[in-house]
Amino acid sequence: MKRAPMTAKGAERLRGELDRLKSEERPRIIAQIAEARAHGDLKENAEYHAARELQGFIEGRIKELEAALSFAEVIDISRLSTNGRIVFGATVDLVEETSGDEVTYQIVGDLEADIKQRLIAVNSPLARALIGKSEGDSFEFQAPNGVRSFEIISVKYTV
Repeated sequence: MKRAPMTAKGAERLRGELDRLKSEERPRIIAQIAEARAHGDLKENAEYHAARELQGFIEGRIKELEAALSFAEVIDISRLSTNGRIVFGATVDLVEETSGDEVTYQIVGDLEADIKQRLIAVNSPLARALIGKSEGDSFEFQAPNGVRSFEIISVKYTV
């Protein structure tokens, strides 16, 4: 399997979630299941079934995180030699050319992407349009709501 790129901050966040699931959530669910079992007949025990369903979800997420972290190639973005070009890990300030709206994104691994936190996946259309460009460049990309034009205001590599 191909190793997936991930920032050190993203790997740390996923490890934190994994630790929390294993040390807090898993024991809490096991206790809930034991308590629900103590109430007797399991066939009609909604608490028991809900706890078992949540247990399945948590165990699945634990496996997903363990696999993701084992295949992750953590990239130290502070050591990248970029020659001013945008590569994985870059934090990019953009201005949309028609509206003048400014926005900042960081290009991260697929598993750590979170649009609400302005973390875009390296394989997303916007990140692919940015890779290889430099500060001052303008570019267009096909967004879900049509073609959008941006200018790159600045490129930073912060850890």
